[in-house]
Amino acid sequence: MFLENIVQVNDIKKIKKEDLDALAQEIRDFLIKTISVTGGHLGSNLGAVELTMALHLALNLPEDKIIWDVGHQSYTHKILTGRRCGFGSLRQFHGMSGFPKRKESECDVFDTGHSSTSISAGLGLVRAREITGGKNTIVSVLGDGSLTGGMAYEALNNAAKLETNFIIILNDNNMSISENVGGVSKYLNNIRTASSYLDLKRGIYNALTGTRRGDSAINKIRRAKSSFKQLVIPGMLFEDMGITYLGPVDGHDIGGMVSVINDAKRVEGPVLIHVLTQKGKGYLPAERHPARFHGAEPFDIETGIPSHPRTVANYTDIFSTVMCKLGQRDEKIVAITAAMPDGTGLKRFRNMYPERFFDVGIAEEHAVTFAAGLAVGGLKPIVAVYSSFLQRAYDQILHDVCIQNLPVVFAIDRAGLVGSDGETHQGIFDFTYLTGIPNMHVCAPKNKWELSDMMKFAVKFGAPIAIRYPRGTAYEGLKGYRAPIALGRAEWIYREGDIALFAVGSMVKTAERVRDALKEKGYSVSLINARFVKPIDEEAVKDACTEHGLIVTMEENVACGGYGQKVLDCMNRNELKNRCLNICIPDAYVEHGNVELLKQEIGLDADSIVEKICAALESNTPMHSQSAMPARHTARGNKGTESEE
Repeated sequence: MFLENIVQVNDIKKIKKEDLDALAQEIRDFLIKTISVTGGHLGSNLGAVELTMALHLALNLPEDKIIWDVGHQSYTHKILTGRRCGFGSLRQFHGMSGFPKRKESECDVFDTGHSSTSISAGLGLVRAREITGGKNTIVSVLGDGSLTGGMAYEALNNAAKLETNFIIILNDNNMSISENVGGVSKYLNNIRTASSYLDLKRGIYNALTGTRRGDSAINKIRRAKSSFKQLVIPGMLFEDMGITYLGPVDGHDIGGMVSVINDAKRVEGPVLIHVLTQKGKGYLPAERHPARFHGAEPFDIETGIPSHPRTVANYTDIFSTVMCKLGQRDEKIVAITAAMPDGTGLKRFRNMYPERFFDVGIAEEHAVTFAAGLAVGGLKPIVAVYSSFLQRAYDQILHDVCIQNLPVVFAIDRAGLVGSDGETHQGIFDFTYLTGIPNMHVCAPKNKWELSDMMKFAVKFGAPIAIRYPRGTAYEGLKGYRAPIALGRAEWIYREGDIALFAVGSMVKTAERVRDALKEKGYSVSLINARFVKPIDEEAVKDACTEHGLIVTMEENVACGGYGQKVLDCMNRNELKNRCLNICIPDAYVEHGNVELLKQEIGLDADSIVEKICAALESNTPMHSQSAMPARHTARGNKGTESEE
């Protein structure tokens, strides 16, 4: 009823005060209904409904600016800025993003997807406002989880120097509201933000500043004020940094929130509003199981149960099982995660070996250096992390792990295309940023059994090593091909002639389909499981070049710095004149959408690859003289045991 009247930004201001709670309920009902179909971040958005409404009531968008940390809690913001109709395509290919996007709306100020960035970005906007003479209000909104990231504190420390207004809202959904603290805090906030108080404070300071006795008096006032605040104000960490603290306040009280935000706008300096909310509010399954509804798949509204529950194991499940078995066999194995015990599959390890499990919060930089310290201490650390999040710890990998050549294992989940979360979460750069680091070793399994084998190899390896595996169902094909893992050695699966397909990790499955299609066209095709991206198997490349006219590399990584470039470099150094076709992701950011659709869009699906190979074979460019090799080799591979982990 009321939601239908929200068609553009600031329409919420036309809603009567007595109808705002009803609008909040309509927004919750809409989010639950929509996300149950499309999937998305539900719990965080249900908890931020009233907070977002209050911001839109107290501010004048788009002139005023809201920077959402991570951005997965911005769904209500999108609704209130006229994008309700776009929710039918939420996180779908060419549809609306699940995160703030500047190209979507002028009310989306800053593209986000990773944690702890909003204060830095907001501070930049504040300084720009100072230089350009603007008068608008800048608000950064972040969750309590984002405060576990060091970047947030770096920004807070820098923001403390401000002498102009900057509002930071801490959305805390991990504690209950205390009547006593809330009451005292509300009383103090009313005094400290009142115009008369602020005018008196400025007047006294201005009158006393500049004289010897005046400076002494100011210092005494500050010491006395600080002593009193230590007793009654819960936000002294921020106050001691020079940031005015307001709160805690009830984040589900729209009127109260509007009042506090308006109070905060009068502060001449940085001010932090501590807001208490309930994650998943208004939907019982999300309230009871907030982790399950953080990034929810489509679900049944009545029960909260996924509409299409998984019936087969994914790579994260396989990693989880192997980790528990490795932990049982070796007491020196420890596991580290950056606030993702469920997402990375370490929950079971945590339950079995709590003393050897470490969740460091959203702090990937700290996680890696912490792991380095564990390694120096004689332990065998395994850092489980998403590919796109590991980017944040590049310096620590290079400086703290690899320079010292420490035996840290990086278990890199969500590598390659991940789909609905889009540009900020696609794990398509890890080959590039890892393989350029001396002492780092990088491998990728073709199926679930090889992931198990690579994990066992890695914990015994004795040097930095990364194992990169994709999101989604663990491939069970090629079960019989299980040659022992050896550093820098590829695995020949089928050996024939004409075309050699070198496939990395997840692309081996695709390469099988490509090979079948090419054989139907009469070509003789070899398939090599690359296994290692650093070091690559140069002997396998040289061997393939003696028997095949066309070398094809296949990887789920961008071109620059990827496996294909390393194969080309090997061929150039060894003066191998065979033609080489690199199948990879373009050097670009890939938008959100279904992974299979994205692969078709960028030419990484089997049909597109076959088309590219045929075009290369049919072109007029001369091929190596040995390209038309007869199919004298029968399909064969290095078959190992079929035991499972």
